[in-house]
Amino acid sequence: MSFLKLKKLFGEKMQHKIIFLGISFLLISMVGCAKQSGRPMQETEVAVVEMYPQRAVITTELPGRTEAFLIAEIRPQVNGLIQKRLFTEGTEIKTGQVLYQIDPAPFQAALDKANANLPALQLRVDRYKEALLENAVSQQEFDDADAALKQVQAEIETARINLNYTLIVSPISGRIGTSTVTEGAIVTAYQPVALSTIQQLDPIYVDIPQSTTELLRLRRSLEDGRLNPNGTNQNTVKLILDDGTVYPLDGVLQFQDITVDPTTGSVILRVIFPNPKGILLPGMFVRAVITEGVNEQAILVPQQGVSRNPKGEAFALIVDSEDKVEQRILTLDRAIGDKWLVSSGLGVDDRVIIEGIQRVRPGAKVKVVPFHASGENSPVAEKAVKPSTNKN
Repeated sequence: MSFLKLKKLFGEKMQHKIIFLGISFLLISMVGCAKQSGRPMQETEVAVVEMYPQRAVITTELPGRTEAFLIAEIRPQVNGLIQKRLFTEGTEIKTGQVLYQIDPAPFQAALDKANANLPALQLRVDRYKEALLENAVSQQEFDDADAALKQVQAEIETARINLNYTLIVSPISGRIGTSTVTEGAIVTAYQPVALSTIQQLDPIYVDIPQSTTELLRLRRSLEDGRLNPNGTNQNTVKLILDDGTVYPLDGVLQFQDITVDPTTGSVILRVIFPNPKGILLPGMFVRAVITEGVNEQAILVPQQGVSRNPKGEAFALIVDSEDKVEQRILTLDRAIGDKWLVSSGLGVDDRVIIEGIQRVRPGAKVKVVPFHASGENSPVAEKAVKPSTNKN
């Protein structure tokens, strides 16, 4: 490379270096002038929500399973041959409706035979009674005749009952399932296999297991005064179906079992629901929303204002009275709508940062603006009236 080219290249590099140093000097001078003039650096803007006590309806969502209100397994009470099946599988059945006809011929014959002996025995007892007054027969002879009459009368009644049992009727109203026998099948009295099963589905039960831990927590909350059991109807239960839709009719809590299942550590809550359209079927898995009570002084914070540190602890960033950022470790109770119910860590009038969390750190000074969110009116939480600051 020639001397002239080297000189030209060296001159261009020096020129670029001089320009860079000049720009850096200019920026440093501008910052120094800003400090000398007393103008502060621009503060980060954050959106906050001020905490107020709120009235919150405390609910618990638990899994459950539907059970038929009444179940009747249909079994024969006499031996015999099925002559007819008198119902359609899967249809609604009324109480007293005939379901099966067992061949009545042998039972009718037994009844006729017992009836045939009755008149002669009745006449003998009547004659012995008159003869006993005249001492023509002994007391023993009369007693034997009377006992024979009563035995025949019992045989007649038994035969009549067995004849009636040849008509198998429904003991309840409900929906009948499949038939396990067909016409021509031989059945036996009280056999282990049911001929069919009838289930009453309106109303219907929902059995909900609740852990003893939840029961103890609820009891402590009531004793501590954090929950008001009289603030809402605790017997009303809502139901969420398996596809996420809400069942249109509310149920009523009927009772709580008093025995703990040793395998699951839970007790059963039984709720009864109206089921006029047959939407709920036995064996369906559902979720029940049970009302525990009302917290009149709940602190609810939007979920986007809560983060977790590497230890898994929930925390929120708040703005103190000097507009500086402070970190608070929170204890969360549960989610209510799009908010967290805070047990500890936040108090009334705390300003929680909702937007701008990623741009600030604890100790930084910030510019505060109110947070505006759509759908602030929640069906489970009502904002309490802020105390008036008007001294007039």
